[in-house]
Amino acid sequence: MMIAVPDLLTKEEVARVRSLVDAAEWVDGNATSGHQSALAKRNLQLPENSPVAREAGKLVLDALGRSALFIASALPLKIFPPLFNRYEGGGEFGVHVDNAVRIHRESEFRVRSDLSATLFLAEPDSYEGGELTVEDNFGVHSAKLPAGHLLLYPASSLHRVEPVTRGARIACFFWVQSMVRDDAARTLLFDLDRSIQSIAADRGQDDREIIRLTGIYHNLLRRWADS
Repeated sequence: MMIAVPDLLTKEEVARVRSLVDAAEWVDGNATSGHQSALAKRNLQLPENSPVAREAGKLVLDALGRSALFIASALPLKIFPPLFNRYEGGGEFGVHVDNAVRIHRESEFRVRSDLSATLFLAEPDSYEGGELTVEDNFGVHSAKLPAGHLLLYPASSLHRVEPVTRGARIACFFWVQSMVRDDAARTLLFDLDRSIQSIAADRGQDDREIIRLTGIYHNLLRRWADS
């Protein structure tokens, strides 16, 4: 399941994050790559231990905590501390699959990477190329979202970042360990939740059918969730 979360960051928050990361010192993006990824990756990144990355990452984490759509779709248990990357001058990231477990080198904090997340921090018309392309059972999907928009997709999928031929593609990226590791089960819960919210808007939260469906949702979540 691919989910776009529009306006996770406001324009003011995007500007604040950009003011932090644009002035920071970038390093070779392969600082956090595994062997396979290092063969395909050409970009820049803020170091994991960068104070700037921590400050900007906190702004992102605060926004995630306020986003009902992110919480409903990801059902997050743990979130890897947000990282930041930059593609320019032909930079790209060839086809790859993210590591199953991500370990933060400074703290040994680790997550099982059920979901990958890309938060776009540059407007699409400010650079050429740079589309995030994801392959799944339903085909190939490309996304290049407005600044402040987030894209969630299964970390198990083949994906790539197309070469950036003009300007700079700036983004935040991180991984989510969901309470529900199975993507199909997570999709069913998300669809059920959206239906409940839609019906409740017409009938009200105290409608008996809404109460019954909400009970089904929580019983399914109880069956499938790790905590």
